[in-house]
Amino acid sequence: MFRARIIGTGSTTPKRILTNVDLEKIVDTSDEWITRRTGIKERRIAQKGAGENAFDLAADASLKALEMAKVSPDELDLIIVGTITPDRQFPAVACLVQNKINADNANAFDISAGCSGFLYALSIAENAIAVGSCKKALVIGAERLSSVANWQDRSTCVLLGDGAGVVVLSQADDDNGILSTHLGSDGRCWELLYSEEGNPDPPKILDAFEGKPYYLAMEGNKLFKKAVRHLADVATKALEHNNLSASDIKLVVPHQANIRIIQALAEKISIPMEKVYTNIHKYGNTSSASIPIALDEANREGLLKPGDIILLVTFGAGLTWGASVVRWSLDIF
Repeated sequence: MFRARIIGTGSTTPKRILTNVDLEKIVDTSDEWITRRTGIKERRIAQKGAGENAFDLAADASLKALEMAKVSPDELDLIIVGTITPDRQFPAVACLVQNKINADNANAFDISAGCSGFLYALSIAENAIAVGSCKKALVIGAERLSSVANWQDRSTCVLLGDGAGVVVLSQADDDNGILSTHLGSDGRCWELLYSEEGNPDPPKILDAFEGKPYYLAMEGNKLFKKAVRHLADVATKALEHNNLSASDIKLVVPHQANIRIIQALAEKISIPMEKVYTNIHKYGNTSSASIPIALDEANREGLLKPGDIILLVTFGAGLTWGASVVRWSLDIF
């Protein structure tokens, strides 16, 4: 059995920034209300005809991660994309990425696990490396959540943003890498976060915006309680599995859904917020892209050093959740 380790990270977000002040012109809300309730100040919105499809963002982030890893696309055995907003029903975003970056030797496919998509994809690639069927893999979270936003619903449209994040995995030759990944789901609660058919026309301020024929619907209060409980439970399970305590964790990189959820999680697992990486104020909720974007930024900011224990933890539609514990081995400085 082999261990999978992260040898490169990358991320990309669209150019257009939509601020809370901009949203005040679209729905009945305010910058103060959004910031206080969610921690979000702005989000990135993909534009039609700007080369900002999900696969474009994913491919650009992939090339950045491959450059860091010093791996050429033709060395890849596997490409997995976690997404709920693919550009087409088929082919998969992963296949479009494969074509764009010329990763001709890779198997490519998408998975759908809501905001947990990246960790679900990471688990699949980790297992493929563990059994020796894959040596190098590209794991991607890529979303255009703005395309499924109901811009008439002030409780949800203020949350959503677009972007892509990537890690390159390879076989480890030591004890560094992904120590374990733990996943969970509960389809009984699917109605707390789901897609609904139809989508109201976007406001004029988003004239270059391209939507999908369905929109995101959510029961926020009930979902909040479920999210905090499952995030804390799976994080605790992951730590206990590896005989670790909260004090062993150098950095938590959670799904960037809502700052209050993140704060509640940190309190429940007894980790101070200074050990929790957040960038939700810049990007909002980018679903499966949020953890790899945050991980890439933390890496490039020099917050991660070889030997550090990192906790990745997520929750999403399905309901789904997951946590990964990583002993970091990448040093880019």
